Amino acid sequence: MNVLFAFACNMVFNFAIGLLVAKFLGPEEYGRFALAHATAIAVQTAGFDWIRLGATRFYSERIRLQEPALRATLDLGFAAITCGLAAGSALLFLSGIHFALSNSLIFLALGIAITNGLFDYFSAMTRARFQDKLFVRLVLVKTLLSFSLMVGGAFWFASAKMTLIGGMLSLAGSVAVTRASLRDSGCNILQARLPVAKALMRYSLPIVIANLLYLAIPLANRSIVAVLYGFSETGQFSLAFDFGSKAIQAVGSALDVVLFQIAVATHDLRGMEEAREKIGNNLAIVIALILPSCTGLWLTLPSLENLIVPEEFRGPFAMLLPLMMTGLFCGAIIQYGINPFFLIAKRTRPLIAAAIIAAATDCLLIFMLPPEDDASSLAIAQAGAMLAALISLIGFASLKAPQWPRGRDLAGIVLANALMSAAILPLRLHDPGLATLVQQVGLGILVYGLVIMGFDTAYLRSTILSRLRPSIEPLKPL
Repeated sequence: MNVLFAFACNMVFNFAIGLLVAKFLGPEEYGRFALAHATAIAVQTAGFDWIRLGATRFYSERIRLQEPALRATLDLGFAAITCGLAAGSALLFLSGIHFALSNSLIFLALGIAITNGLFDYFSAMTRARFQDKLFVRLVLVKTLLSFSLMVGGAFWFASAKMTLIGGMLSLAGSVAVTRASLRDSGCNILQARLPVAKALMRYSLPIVIANLLYLAIPLANRSIVAVLYGFSETGQFSLAFDFGSKAIQAVGSALDVVLFQIAVATHDLRGMEEAREKIGNNLAIVIALILPSCTGLWLTLPSLENLIVPEEFRGPFAMLLPLMMTGLFCGAIIQYGINPFFLIAKRTRPLIAAAIIAAATDCLLIFMLPPEDDASSLAIAQAGAMLAALISLIGFASLKAPQWPRGRDLAGIVLANALMSAAILPLRLHDPGLATLVQQVGLGILVYGLVIMGFDTAYLRSTILSRLRPSIEPLKPL
């Protein structure tokens, strides 16, 4: 519960931070900020994501005590890559090459990549050791600092550069608060071992390459928008994508932080067969929460835009986000539902093939779709790319006969989503605002929840009752 509370707070603050930053920066400066931040995430994925993945999959309390070479190898790898990035950026600036972003924004993007990589590494270690209180502290400190420094930078300076500096300081501050609690007393950097690094790379490299290709799609599309339509349209495109992806990823990552770690523990304690069953049931849970989240986002879009989207972004936001929704749904199912089939089996090469298919589909659709006066064709291409990736990954997974969700679970999810949509859709025609939004959300949760609990989809009802039973049983008469 502590972990879910931290994610709920992080989700609310992330939405507020993103919208306030967009409001104070305006479309053009926000376009620069968004492109720099997307560049930072791509660099972080290429350089540091193998460290996060290695900690998530292989680090644990037992490994910390018995095999300190793993932590030492991860620490040394992070330090070496940080030095390499610093040296590479210095050579890049000295070369005189110019990019769409200024050199100062590129420099800040590299700083964000390093600090965010360190934050993800520390949060992965707390999750792997099931240190819930420490994880909550790490996330909440980062969230509060981000709200203060990033929003403050945007408000006072109306500058993408100052906003990025605020983000970098908030990430570094959260890590500094928890660094002492995550120090392994029996570990030093001299214990790092090349065979350990090679084993981590064999597991992580296909995932990193796949994630990098997925990130390259929206990054390349934003760059194309900047070249064809300018930074103002890039800001419009970026806010729609960032808002939608944060909304869906907030749900997915909250599930992933619990579900995948439990699947890993199941594999270690009870073997592959039970882990496969757990992953199959986890996929049903992911679909059960991601599908209504996407549907609900579209159904409540008029009220959401009216209430929280900055005025300069309205109109393009409501046009672009629905075009991106299919891609956002597919991306979340891939990351939180399908990928774990391959991760738990340590068979990650199909992830690269699916990502290549996605990148190729995006390029193909960009050339095939007729050009528009705005970025709508790129939003459609992006969605088509993720749909192609999902279909291909399901095909690759089917070759190994995985434990898929029960048919009744999927039927219950589809029925619940349809009934929820039928109940909320008439309210979409009401005047957009807080009252309409509250009615839509309340009615949607009620209808969807009743159907899901009635079907006991993914054993959610059974799980909830089993958790409540210890507090209920003492009240029964003797």
